[in-house]
Amino acid sequence: MSNKKKKIVILTNHSYMLYRFRKELIEELMKNNEVILSMPFVGHHEDFMNMGLHCIETKMERRGINPFTDLSLMNFYKKMLKEEKPDLVITYSIKPNIYGGLMCSKLKIPFYANVQGLGTAFQTKGLAQFVTLLYKTAFKKVQTVFFENQVNADEFTSRKIIQPEKETVLNGAGINLEIYNYQPYPHNKPPRFLYLGRIMKEKGMGELFEASEKLHNDGEKFILDLVGFFEDEYKEKVDRLVEKGIVEFHGFQEEPRPYYAKADCVVMPSYHEGMSNVNLEASATGRPVITTNIPGCRESVEDGITGWLCESKNADNLYEKMKMFLNTNITTREEMGKKARKKMEKEFDKNSIVKQTIAALDLN
Repeated sequence: MSNKKKKIVILTNHSYMLYRFRKELIEELMKNNEVILSMPFVGHHEDFMNMGLHCIETKMERRGINPFTDLSLMNFYKKMLKEEKPDLVITYSIKPNIYGGLMCSKLKIPFYANVQGLGTAFQTKGLAQFVTLLYKTAFKKVQTVFFENQVNADEFTSRKIIQPEKETVLNGAGINLEIYNYQPYPHNKPPRFLYLGRIMKEKGMGELFEASEKLHNDGEKFILDLVGFFEDEYKEKVDRLVEKGIVEFHGFQEEPRPYYAKADCVVMPSYHEGMSNVNLEASATGRPVITTNIPGCRESVEDGITGWLCESKNADNLYEKMKMFLNTNITTREEMGKKARKKMEKEFDKNSIVKQTIAALDLN
């Protein structure tokens, strides 16, 4: 590595997600480079400032397409990049990827993009065509695109957004095995399932609630702990399940580790993920995971060994897997959790992912 420090600008739409999952990467980049963050000031911008980082407040509407606010974001990126003159730019999430990418191409600044899942944009036909066109234009001059699973990378190459040689597939952001250390397996009576994340349709909430009620009606004894924000459409349902004694609702929690430690099994019936961090955190803690057999979930769970894979959008199949867990003795559950931890150590160690990321960046 040369002695001259490189100036790296990171563009993201969410300081909370960046701090939760990319803090170690940023710390490593800071050792030999000047790092600047451009992001909305919600959540963890103060934590980044306390790390000694220069942070630039960036206003954006994270969801939806509004030509006026998006044009304003593009102009902001153009002005900011001209002032900062970075040696390279790293982008996270769809709007920084597209609008940041377009401006980097225009200003001839090398940039590296991160696609952390395809979300709903590629599920709707008309929108998928539009987003494909935007990505194609923005990624014409991208150095490499980091993906969190191979299926997402294949989607981009089959749509001819990028050439295969421009893809770099990593095991998500990895998991910090020191922060998420192994926790002794609990002996809860009744057993506790944990769902941690946003309580919304695309995370499989309809299926999870239906499967849980069916188990309850079977006379199965268990508790479903819900940790996260819920969207209004689920308020009545959650309240009813709490009244029935099926659910305990804890709201959003800044610190998820005590909930993983307390759980017997973690359930993540999501419809789409880049790489489910919940699955990684649960597995590192030593808990079996029930999750959907989709890209971004199945990579971290070995069916019947470290947990169970179920069909996406299938409440009956999820019910069967949850029942299978309840019928598994505690020694086997504990053994599955230990194997899950070993899988994280072998394949998902954050130190290894950080090294792979930095090796793919041209920092020489």
